[in-house]
Amino acid sequence: MRNIPGKAMVLAAALMITTSMAPAVLAAPASPDAVTALAPIDKEIRKELVTLPWYGVFDNLAFERNGGTVTLYGQVVRPTTRSDAEARVKRIPGVERVVNKIEVLPLSPYDDAIRMRTYRAVFGRNGLSRYAMGANPSIHIIVDRGRVTLEGVVDNKMDSQLAYMAARGVPGVFQVTNNLRVESDGK
Repeated sequence: MRNIPGKAMVLAAALMITTSMAPAVLAAPASPDAVTALAPIDKEIRKELVTLPWYGVFDNLAFERNGGTVTLYGQVVRPTTRSDAEARVKRIPGVERVVNKIEVLPLSPYDDAIRMRTYRAVFGRNGLSRYAMGANPSIHIIVDRGRVTLEGVVDNKMDSQLAYMAARGVPGVFQVTNNLRVESDGK
């Protein structure tokens, strides 16, 4: 990742997709067994969320379904991502009601700079660049008023710790919360 020019990295970061949230069904990458175990409607909701056009590595979406009611959770940098998520889930057969609890993060050039520095620090670290690859990367970086939260799934505890240490070393970050889940913990 170090040999990619800065502008290309920014563009790639803007297009990446990943998510997570503890109490809800995650839209983040999961093991094939976990995705297979989801109900068909949950799979459809997950698919709609992870394929939103402006949903990227700096956003976080999750959902919880109770019968025909779907509650959306998470944080996004664009208000359109919030409204698009609700609109897409509403049109899924079997969804009767959508409760949108997605938070739109405040506009801040300071937070934008932290997002880019954290992206470079985490994915530029030896061994962690593989988590940035693919259409649905598995590490998600949420920045809110100088506070960084890492969301998603990694292969092992060491990778979780490396990502946390990389984010802690970013200048201007007040606090880092590591919510990365280790894939093998769920098995």
